[in-house]
Amino acid sequence: MQIKLFINGRIYSGDIAPDMLLIDFLRANGYLSVKRGCETSNCGLCTVILENKPVLSCSTLALRANGLHVTTIEGIQEEAADFGGFLADEGAEQCGFCSPGFIMSVISMTKELKNPTEDEIKKYLEGNLCRCTGYMGQLRAIKKYLDIKSKKECSHEVC
Repeated sequence: MQIKLFINGRIYSGDIAPDMLLIDFLRANGYLSVKRGCETSNCGLCTVILENKPVLSCSTLALRANGLHVTTIEGIQEEAADFGGFLADEGAEQCGFCSPGFIMSVISMTKELKNPTEDEIKKYLEGNLCRCTGYMGQLRAIKKYLDIKSKKECSHEVC
């Protein structure tokens, strides 16, 4: 079955099996930041952005992305590095294995929610598993990141 999709702005096409998962298509095309974790849609390690919404690529058929735009962390390196710095500063990046999926979710959240409450942040990030931390570092990093991001946006506009 033929498929064509846009990954980080580049066109990819190929012949795939009908049951091929998006994670397998992405990794076969060199996007190794998309990590395989639990394979049960519970950990968030495989999170990518499909048409501006975070999805778990381990439970999404590649065929579902046919003709659509997929963004991986490689496609948002500047934003990812920016937020990743906040994670590191707050000690929330102990082993780093969960970081790509977590970063993808946070960046997606910043585009979807304006000034989210702590409860909204927690709700949005449900399903992002980290076995090294107690999530307090991540929460501190997100709050600081959102605060700085808001101040930068206000400096360009009248708030």
